[in-house]
Amino acid sequence: MDSLIDTHELELALEDPHLRVFDATVHFATGRSGLSGRADWEAGHIPGSRFVDLLAELSDSDSSLPYTRPSTGHLEETLGQLGIGQDSRIVVYAAAPENTMWATRLWWLLRAAGLENVALLDGGFAKWKVEGRPISTGPCLYPPTNLSAKPDESWWATKHEVLAAIGSGAVCTLNALPGSLHTGQAEMGYSRPGRIAGSSNAPFTGVVDSATGTLRSNADLREHFQPSGALEGERVISYCGGGIAATLNGFALRRLGHSNVGVYDGSLNEWSRDAELPMETGDEENGLP
Repeated sequence: MDSLIDTHELELALEDPHLRVFDATVHFATGRSGLSGRADWEAGHIPGSRFVDLLAELSDSDSSLPYTRPSTGHLEETLGQLGIGQDSRIVVYAAAPENTMWATRLWWLLRAAGLENVALLDGGFAKWKVEGRPISTGPCLYPPTNLSAKPDESWWATKHEVLAAIGSGAVCTLNALPGSLHTGQAEMGYSRPGRIAGSSNAPFTGVVDSATGTLRSNADLREHFQPSGALEGERVISYCGGGIAATLNGFALRRLGHSNVGVYDGSLNEWSRDAELPMETGDEENGLP
């Protein structure tokens, strides 16, 4: 299964008994706080789809950091309750283009757990509605399964790996946040402004076409990532504020064929809290303070 599926193909597959469709919508309410998109799903969703609450169901509630991935055991139990098995054909989507990063966050969690048959719905629910495709308000329950995850830790990066990568020509540490946050000209409530030392920038906003909500063409994506050095790096470590937007960049890079991309789950939420971990501000290209 391709990592990207279009709305027409999904509609044709809705009767597939192995199909599992999940809405992963989360909204940023105030600042960096997330608000579940369950109400959006209840108001209308793709027929047969189920809502996944990434905040309550698929985050580590014991972590001091928001949104961090749960343990393998928790993941297996939750995904099993959601009806996901190794033979499932899984499609993930979000309500609107600005929510796409949450769909790729779910995609990333599933792929890192060893599930290979997972696709992102190109354009999400917004495109589905515009095209006049069927909408349901009914509940959905898939039969529970006993899922045995096969986690691949290369899909993730820790702060120790990020620290070791500083100055390494083989690793591109890539910031998915907007340029003004990368340079430290703007702040978003992290403990320190700026970026991880030595990291480059490719804002997540350049991955999805804001007008259509669809992923940009491969040619446009290559042009977007080229200045950052991500396409040439033997390994890419993608980060943002809390490991969400980083998955959108990671998804796009893997679509382009880069097979060695890890998401730094703690991202700036973790890195900026530790004064011993180096950060930079200013314009990286021109050396401006």
